[in-house]
Amino acid sequence: MSTFGFETTGEEATAAFAQHIKGRTILITGVTPGGLGLETARVIALRDPKLVILAGRSTEKLQQAEEEVKKAAPEVAVRQLVLDLGNLKAVRKAVEEVSGWSDVSSIDVVINNAGIMATPYALTSDGIESQFATNHIAHFLFTQLIMPKILASTSGARVVNLSSSGYKGGPVRFDDYNFEDGKSYDKWVSYGQSKSANVLYARGLKERYGGKGLRAYGVHPGGIWTNLGLHAKDDLRAMGFMDEAGNTVNTERLKWKTLEQGVSTTIVAAFDPSIADQNGAYLADCQIEDTPEEWMQDPEGPEKLWRLSERLVGQEFPAPA
Repeated sequence: MSTFGFETTGEEATAAFAQHIKGRTILITGVTPGGLGLETARVIALRDPKLVILAGRSTEKLQQAEEEVKKAAPEVAVRQLVLDLGNLKAVRKAVEEVSGWSDVSSIDVVINNAGIMATPYALTSDGIESQFATNHIAHFLFTQLIMPKILASTSGARVVNLSSSGYKGGPVRFDDYNFEDGKSYDKWVSYGQSKSANVLYARGLKERYGGKGLRAYGVHPGGIWTNLGLHAKDDLRAMGFMDEAGNTVNTERLKWKTLEQGVSTTIVAAFDPSIADQNGAYLADCQIEDTPEEWMQDPEGPEKLWRLSERLVGQEFPAPA
């Protein structure tokens, strides 16, 4: 395990794992300018990957993201993918595009970075609570449908799910994921549900595809101020994590990271060879961390989530023979 920690930057991490990035194809969801996904793409692009695939909802923001990546690494190959995680039909459309790329036979690393946080109650067009739908269900469908290209990797494929210490806010509500149609909705409990799902999904991937060489991890990037927190400003002020002017405040409970520090744990999960034997693990501050909460210790949790996810996307994904 590396000696990296809280203060490690993404550039430091990719420099250490440069030989494990060179020549590989990496797909990252949620690459909005100013966010973790784009910074992740930028620091990866510095280390001579074969291809960086930028996936996001807005063509305009995808173009901005590509320009930022090219500014850091002018020679890197970049491809854009329109991916709307708020609509499962749109997810399937994006998968059709990826499947049609005859020049991309394999994808070595998938970083499921996109997400929303503490949003008001809403249902997607598929009738699923929006945080659970965007942060987990859509990523589940997307990842499962491109799994043939992931498993085609010859260099040890990995899937990294951006979770959060916010998973402690609550378990997956297997029998009431929509919070009684919103009547019992709590935005932080809902966020916790989706972030717990990110870790349980990594464990489910380990169970089904570990024998095929796939490694999967859940990651807590740390507290980083990005547009993700726009719906949480009042709560952050109330908890003492932000002042009235909107500036972040370090406390004993939360020490904020820079954007550069916020992507390093993702890089470790995606490329550190020393954690290959810790498949399904949860990482924080570049190190593997326990998840002692009762619902995270339930050995049936990953399978229950898998079955619920299959039901919500209307498709089964059995373990490979």
